Amino acid sequence: MNGAETLIQTFVNAGIDVCFTNPGTSEMHCVAAIDRIEGARGILALFEGAVTGMADGYGRMAGKPAFTLLHLGPGLSNASANLHNAKRANSPIINVVGDHATYHAQYDAPLASDIAGLARPVSHWVHSSSSAANLAADGARAVAAAMTYPGQIATLIAPANCAWDAASGPARQIAPPPLAQPGESSIADAVTALRSGKKTAILMRGACLMEDGLELAGGIAEASGARLMCDTFHARLQRGAGRVTIEKMPYFAEDIVEFLAGTERLILIGTKPPVSFFAYPNKPSWMTPEGCEIIHLATPEQDGIAALRAVAEGLGAKPAQKRQALSRPDLPTGGPFNAYTIGTAVGALMPENAIVSDEAATSGNGCYGPTEGCPPHDWLCLTGGSIGQG
Repeated sequence: MNGAETLIQTFVNAGIDVCFTNPGTSEMHCVAAIDRIEGARGILALFEGAVTGMADGYGRMAGKPAFTLLHLGPGLSNASANLHNAKRANSPIINVVGDHATYHAQYDAPLASDIAGLARPVSHWVHSSSSAANLAADGARAVAAAMTYPGQIATLIAPANCAWDAASGPARQIAPPPLAQPGESSIADAVTALRSGKKTAILMRGACLMEDGLELAGGIAEASGARLMCDTFHARLQRGAGRVTIEKMPYFAEDIVEFLAGTERLILIGTKPPVSFFAYPNKPSWMTPEGCEIIHLATPEQDGIAALRAVAEGLGAKPAQKRQALSRPDLPTGGPFNAYTIGTAVGALMPENAIVSDEAATSGNGCYGPTEGCPPHDWLCLTGGSIGQG
């Protein structure tokens, strides 16, 4: 086997079998390895931004990374906008970025660049392989990094000779770090806040917006009277008929101020305190009401589902009873053609288990509201504000 084959086999052995790619000369041995290794599947895109947009969506829905194959620094740069979104979404992605052969780097060929420097702003883990003998082991480390909760972007730089030189075989899998648990004091503080009778809101993100998390949160809300909220631009929300409903944070600063007015305690699970998307003259950037106590129940790196379960037990909360009723808007037959008309048409026709990729910033509410009562579906938002999800 050559280095590329050991790398791809290492990925497949770890269950990482889908590659989104726009390759070039330096990646041809990896392309050939994808064809040769059983179980590997390559999906070609015509632009690197589409490559990483697809990898982002795949990571959000599959809960595991795909790997991308990109052509040196310029290819990675073309891919960076959607890697920015993916990093904000905590999507697991492995980037394999080809590079000039190690011995060719000294000649400063036209495509030479600081790939590691380009990768760091949009990656949690960056490494450049030094030989074919190390490439598979580096790939195993990349898998472990990408699978670190709640999901990370790992970028592995693969010089061309590391791919074509002979290597011994695939590397053993490396387990990611164990999932961090919420602190007992944070759980106790949340239970106390929810029992206080004060106006309390629970702002959630990540796994808590999946069906199991919403069930727990819904029971807590019913037992305590707390409001359930999610970020404006969440990575994935399971919504629709039969599911627990949650209020989405508005986009504009003045609307957020009104939305949170009167909130005395804000419990955060997997997210940060809300801020305005941009700064505006004479308007606040920090959106939490003055005097509101913020309780960090679980950080994004901690097990939010375990936190919800512990709080539910502390409150003696029962499973959620309230569900979104099935309701579709009528298909529009006239009137103005705008975001709300489009949203109404989408709501009238949306099939069950649809996946909606919403890359709108300000006009997305035109689709969001009319689809609330549609059959169960998943809603993916533009987490980093970089328009063009691929």
